[in-house]
Amino acid sequence: MKERVLQYILDFGSISTWDAIKDLGCTRLSAYIYMLKKEGYDIKKESVKFTNRYGEKSFYVKYSLEGK
Repeated sequence: MKERVLQYILDFGSISTWDAIKDLGCTRLSAYIYMLKKEGYDIKKESVKFTNRYGEKSFYVKYSLEGK
C-alpha cells in the first residue's frame, strides 16, 4: 500500500485522506506517509480549510512531494 500511496502522489500531485479511502481503499494514510518520510521522501503537509454541510469551519490534510 505504501507504494500505491507514493504512486498516487506522483500521478496526481497530492493525496488526501478522502482520496486514499475512495481511490485506494486505504484507511491508514498517515502511517504510510510516515514510512515514506522515514525512507527519505520530502513530503509536504498542507491544511486545506473548508466549510462542512452544517456551516462549520473545518480542514483536511493534503500531502504532496516537495518540489512537485
